[in-house]
Formats: sequence, structure tokens, C-alpha cells
Amino acid sequence: MGQQADYLACHGDFLAERTEDSFSLRLFAWGDFYAEVWRIQDEEQILFIHLFQQPAGLVAYLDSIRLPEVF
Repeated sequence: MGQQADYLACHGDFLAERTEDSFSLRLFAWGDFYAEVWRIQDEEQILFIHLFQQPAGLVAYLDSIRLPEVF
């Protein structure tokens, strides 16, 4: 999972970050997939990476998504 998270950080587009209970979640877009990287708050270890394609998975992020600027 560490290599997958590194790949997302280098090649994916970071969109948003949020907390849920005691978890820190970071949302990335890559191709036609979205990926949530789950960690316990204030810890580096990744618990899991949730991949999805359905826009319904973005609802919790709608207020905080930052789209990349296009020049």
C-alpha cells in the first residue's frame, strides 16, 4: 500500500482531505478512478486505499474538492 500511495501522490491529482471520526482521508483522482487513502489521524501508516469510480463516493468531499487549474 505504501507504493500505491506514493504512486498516487506522484501521478494522481490531489483533490481534497477530510476527517471522519479518528481517521484522516485524502482523495486523489487518477484516470477514471478516485482513491481515498485512509490513515489514523496523526499517524503515517496507511490503513487501506479505497478505489471507486462512482460519483456518489464524492458527496462527502463536495465542499472541499480543489480542481487542478488548467492553463
